[in-house]
Amino acid sequence: MAVNNERAGSTPLIERRSIDYIPEAERHGRLFSQFTLWMGANLQITAIVTGALAVVLGGDVFWSLIGLLIGQLLGGGVMALHAAQGPKLGLPQMISSRVQFGVYGAAIPIVLVCLMYLGFTATGTVLSGQALGQLFNVSDSFGILIFASVIVLVTVLGYRVIHWIGRVASVIGVIAFVFLFWRLMSQTDVGALLQIRHFSWSSFLLAVSLAASWQIAFGPYVADYSRYLPSATSSVKTFFAAGAGSVIGAQVAMILGVFAAASANGQFAGHEVAYIVGLGGTGATAALLYFSIAFGKVTISTLNSYGSFMCIATIISGFKGHLTVTRMQRLVFVLFIVGAATLIALLGQHSFLGAFKSFILFLLAFFTPWSAINLVDYYCITRERYDVPALADPNGRYGRWNLLGISVYVFGVLVQLPFISTKFYTGPLVAALGDVDISWIIGLVLPAAVYYFCANKWHSAVPDRLILPVEQNSTQQAKTSGAGRAAAQA
Repeated sequence: MAVNNERAGSTPLIERRSIDYIPEAERHGRLFSQFTLWMGANLQITAIVTGALAVVLGGDVFWSLIGLLIGQLLGGGVMALHAAQGPKLGLPQMISSRVQFGVYGAAIPIVLVCLMYLGFTATGTVLSGQALGQLFNVSDSFGILIFASVIVLVTVLGYRVIHWIGRVASVIGVIAFVFLFWRLMSQTDVGALLQIRHFSWSSFLLAVSLAASWQIAFGPYVADYSRYLPSATSSVKTFFAAGAGSVIGAQVAMILGVFAAASANGQFAGHEVAYIVGLGGTGATAALLYFSIAFGKVTISTLNSYGSFMCIATIISGFKGHLTVTRMQRLVFVLFIVGAATLIALLGQHSFLGAFKSFILFLLAFFTPWSAINLVDYYCITRERYDVPALADPNGRYGRWNLLGISVYVFGVLVQLPFISTKFYTGPLVAALGDVDISWIIGLVLPAAVYYFCANKWHSAVPDRLILPVEQNSTQQAKTSGAGRAAAQA
């Protein structure tokens, strides 16, 4: 542990690395930071609104809570399996998709991931702008601009600062949520709300889908924030640290949203931030709550912006070859990303709730097949045996385009279309199923099964071990160093 802390202390505040492999000598951090990062990322206003949607859109309190919990566990399991890849590979999440899609082909899901980040950053910025507008007595639009400036700064600083913000946000979030729950319990007959139980498959599965999509959407970038952990870090412990932080944080926030929406008598939609703060009081208390809401959004919005930067760099490097990103280039990328999200937020701030519900559900059609393919390949086909240097070589082991991975991905998207129910698109089988959207289940199970069957027959040669870039120290020295760290931790 002492060696690990020494490494962290010698790491510059502004991150030097981007999408390149993290050498063992630069690995640092503790598993607890994964828990606090994802706890802080989920104890925030957008998660509250997501939980509230289960009630706003017709569900009762009791079955909405059960459905949300099931969705958290299912989606959180997918998210945490991705997190466990970070320490082993030392790479951002999406660059590993080159194994399944090819060095060029990986750009297909990565472009869609960028759109996801853009949408989540924009919707989070709307709520943060409302909070800052109330806090500083300025317009919501000016609040959006203030928030965007903070996100640019934290994203440019990078990995260490993001984890520090996550720890602070988790502490502030716990304090704020305990207070809000106490105020809610004192103002609302929670027992009476729980007694109203009108089970409906459509409302129940909506709640499951809301929570599952929330968790699955973290999959494309969760390993970005575990990749600096020492490679000897237990995959099981990484799974539980990131997964528990995310599931507990999101479920707590969504429970608050469910009770708030159920007791609001129709006053929640369109006034989400003001209503939540109103539960806590006025004056100085309200100001502190507005601050906690804005600060809570800093973590997740920074994750989205940082993930966008990593994805854009990954796309460029795939076609250009090795890419070294300077600090100035990082700033330009981040300004472009946050600027685009801010513009969307300013234009769409007055129609937030309905658009957000459709957005997060429609995303499932594109990210569940990617998760299914990536996880089946990593854990069942290659079994963690990646050739990391080949990920940067279009003429290498993984080639330019992997038709198997791309074909199964397209199949995974298309097979969901009959079951999707959103404002963007409603499939022909939705009405026959009682308006229940089960597309995300189809998008996880069928592509996973098809890819497993096909990859077992036609997958390219798998290395007999994990191949990492050559570092200055020999393999034997690295093993000795790892043993020394284990002894020190023991």
